Amino acid sequence: MGKTTFWVLKKHFEGAPKLSDFELKEAELPALNHGDVLLESVFLSVDPYMRPYSRFMMKEGDVMIGSQVARVVESKDPAYPVGTFAVASAGWTTRFVSSGKDLQRMTPNWPNELPRSLALGTVGMPGLTAYFGLFEVCKLKAGDTVLINSAAGAVGSVAGQIAKIAGCKVVGCAGSDAKVAFLKKLGYDVSFNYKTVGSLEEALKKASPDGYDCYFDNVGGEFSDVVLQQMKQYGRIAVCGAISLYNDQVPQKGPYVQFPMIRKQLRMEGFLVTRWENRKEEGLKALLTWVMEGKIKWQEHVTEGFKNMPAAFLGMLKGDNLGKAVIKV
Repeated sequence: MGKTTFWVLKKHFEGAPKLSDFELKEAELPALNHGDVLLESVFLSVDPYMRPYSRFMMKEGDVMIGSQVARVVESKDPAYPVGTFAVASAGWTTRFVSSGKDLQRMTPNWPNELPRSLALGTVGMPGLTAYFGLFEVCKLKAGDTVLINSAAGAVGSVAGQIAKIAGCKVVGCAGSDAKVAFLKKLGYDVSFNYKTVGSLEEALKKASPDGYDCYFDNVGGEFSDVVLQQMKQYGRIAVCGAISLYNDQVPQKGPYVQFPMIRKQLRMEGFLVTRWENRKEEGLKALLTWVMEGKIKWQEHVTEGFKNMPAAFLGMLKGDNLGKAVIKV
């Protein structure tokens, strides 16, 4: 069967992850049993969730968690003939054996003009996160004013465009002037660099003097403390991520949320996209349709070479990527 190469978590992260926290290894693959398939990774994903979830889901020495688009190269399962593409959660590995139960088969009529890596981003988990977070958690409706932070990232860049499709005013915050320019190309009504504004509070007030109906939060921390004061009555907050807190070794203490939530009668809800697993096809169909119609634009930050996965992961956490960060094997 040959060998596979994979990255393991050599040491649990303490503060910001380091290259020395990872180790590259090789192993022999087992022979295929009836119903098994051998897959070869084509694109792999690095995502913010890997930072906090590695602590809960992994022990030192485990293969790093993550998903990939992979191609079947040998098969003993007629449902997955050689050449089939699938999305799998096999971790940071170049080749792996699957029983097929953990695979999500990519549609055979995937558009030729789209890279299959989009199944890890805009037409994949990040896109679905934006879709269900807005429609099911934020209860998005036409005329809402929506605020999105980390707006040039894999989730935020899709969320802003979905909100525009739904007839909303969209304000986006990002961490560089290049990312702000990107948000303008995506159709954001207002966008600004939160690192260079004199006052985040004043920038948010200027962007929407009447406040915000919906807040799609990817950042948490001090940023969200400021936003909470500018929500409208009955505002809705979808807590998607908290990337500003992931590397903290000592938990931050900030203002408490209860009083502004009571005073403005807010609803704040954390969520995982897996809640809507039974509606995944609905979301993927909508996202792919919007991409093909040109209503959703996509951007990828592609790193070449499996050996560069840890560096790509570290760069993504620092905000080096514009759009979805993927690795091309």
